[in-house]
Amino acid sequence: MHEDDFIDVVTPEYSYIFNFEKSYSYLDTQNWLLNNLVFCFSCVIIYVIIIVGGMFYMLNKPKYNLKRPLALWYGVMALFSIIGFSRTAPELFFALGHRGLYYSVCIPSNYFQNPVSGFWTWALVLSKIVQLCDTMFIVLQKEQLKFLHLYRHLSVIPYFCFTYLGTTAAMRWFSVMEYFINSCMYSYYVLNAMKFKLPICFITMFNVMQIVQMIISYIITNMAYNQRSAYKLDCYITYETSVIGLTYYITSCYFYLKFCCSTYTSKKQKNKDIKIH
Repeated sequence: MHEDDFIDVVTPEYSYIFNFEKSYSYLDTQNWLLNNLVFCFSCVIIYVIIIVGGMFYMLNKPKYNLKRPLALWYGVMALFSIIGFSRTAPELFFALGHRGLYYSVCIPSNYFQNPVSGFWTWALVLSKIVQLCDTMFIVLQKEQLKFLHLYRHLSVIPYFCFTYLGTTAAMRWFSVMEYFINSCMYSYYVLNAMKFKLPICFITMFNVMQIVQMIISYIITNMAYNQRSAYKLDCYITYETSVIGLTYYITSCYFYLKFCCSTYTSKKQKNKDIKIH
C-alpha cells in the first residue's frame, strides 16, 4: 500500500492547514496503533477497574461538587468536536459531490491524499481513550451510571481501533457523524453544567440522533462490504472490520432504542401518578 495508489485530483480547499496536519502520515499512525494495540485495550481494562473501585470508594463518601471542572471538561471536548467536524466534513462532502457514494465508502483517499481529514480521523480514535474520563465525573458526583454509557465507552475503542487499522474508507462517514453528535451533546452538557436552563427535549433529540447515526453507519458498513464481496469491486473494508462494525451498530442501536423506550415509559407513568395524586 502506498500513497500514490490513491491519487485524487479533487480535494476540498481549506483556508489554512496547520503544520501538525501537514505532517500527518497514515502509515506512521497505523504502525503506531498496531504496535500499541495492547496499550489501548489495557486502557479499557484499567477503566473498568477504576470505575468499579471508585464506586466502592464513594459508597460512604459525600458526593463531590465538580460543576466548574465538569463545565471546563465539557467545554474542551465540545471545542475539540466542533473543530474535528469542521476539518473532516469538507472531505466527505467533496467525495460525495465530486466522486459519488461508492467512492465515499470504498476509496480511502481521506487517509492518504487529505492530511487534514486524516489527522482528525486519527485524533478521533485517540480521543475515545481520553473520553473515558467522562465516567469519573459521574462516579465522583454519585450520579446514576447507566449501562448504555458504559457500553458505549467500552465498545467504541476496539471498534474504532480496528476500523482505523483496516484502512476503512467509510471511516470518513463515521468520523463526521461522531464529531457532529459529540459537538452537539458536549455543548449541551457544558451549558447544563453552567446551570443554564435548557429544555429536556434536547436529550431525547440527541438519543434519536444517535439511533439515526447507528442506522446510517450500519447501512454504510453493509454497503461497503457488499461492494467488495458481492460485486467484486475495489473497496477498502475487511471482513473482520465489517463483522465488528455491524455487531457494534446493531447492539448500540438496540440499547439506544431500549433506553429511549424505557425513559419515555417512565416519564409517562410518572405523569399518570401525578394526575392520580
